[in-house]
Amino acid sequence: MEAKELREMSDDQLVATLKDTSQSLFRLTIQSQTEKLDVPTELKRNRRLIARIKTVQNERLMAAKTTEETN
Repeated sequence: MEAKELREMSDDQLVATLKDTSQSLFRLTIQSQTEKLDVPTELKRNRRLIARIKTVQNERLMAAKTTEETN
C-alpha cells in the first residue's frame, strides 16, 4: 500500500489498518523467532506500512493544528 492510497483513507480506516498491520507484524515477529518464515520480507513490508500510516496521521494532525492556529 502506498502513501497516496493511505492519504485517501478516512481516519477510522487508517486506525483499523494500523491495528491490523501491527497485529500481523506481532504474529510474524513471533513466528520468525520460533520457525522460519515463508516470506521474510513481510516483516520489512509491515514495518514500513506502519511507518507510512503514522506519517499520514501525523501530517493530518499537524494540518489540523495549523488550521486551528490561523482561525
